[in-house]
Amino acid sequence: MSLNAFVSWSGGKDSALSLHRAAGDGHRICALVSMLDENGRRSRAHGLSKDVLQAQASSLGIALVTGAATWEAYENEFLRVVRPLVAQGINAGIFGDIDLEGHRQWVTRICQTLGITPLLPLWHETRDRLINEFLDLGFEAMIIRVRTDLLSSDWLGQPFDRQFVDTIKARPDIDVNGEQGEYHTLVYNGPGFSLPLSPAPGRTQLADRYAVKDIRLVYKDGAS
Repeated sequence: MSLNAFVSWSGGKDSALSLHRAAGDGHRICALVSMLDENGRRSRAHGLSKDVLQAQASSLGIALVTGAATWEAYENEFLRVVRPLVAQGINAGIFGDIDLEGHRQWVTRICQTLGITPLLPLWHETRDRLINEFLDLGFEAMIIRVRTDLLSSDWLGQPFDRQFVDTIKARPDIDVNGEQGEYHTLVYNGPGFSLPLSPAPGRTQLADRYAVKDIRLVYKDGAS
């Protein structure tokens, strides 16, 4: 059954692949929902600027909807943002979780509160299958955040490709898919992206255990 859905959008590889799979299953993707920090400047999960998220949404031809909250207020703000979408006819939420049970329980509870169907297209897939599918489909992504106690900041701004994956696979202390927050990615091209985007890396910032690369996305004709 085809559903009208929003995607919980981080801007990274898992949300992009979950969107692609859900659309392939016939669901209509009506909105990308991204949660920002309490200042409304950067995404809560990956630290992406709102401009970057908007560039992705524009290239995908999907409306971007954002909320802004502290971690403590995250759930209430998420519900506040999504309720108007439900009133407009959205009846499903798409999430890119793979196997973190706590995340699945949260998604299930939130969707139950909203009266919509939770869709987790990547749930319990093997890491190799997900990564190979993402790369074989021609998605382009780069590393934009790493845990400095596990990975060198030299990886920031580098492509998420088979060289990176092979390096991570040799590390038993790192989940190859980054499910424990070892690294985060930014997707800028691939299936569904109609406007060619190019990443313009900026400065590197340190925050707690993390190093984050500031990125702009520009259209390949040079317009930001």
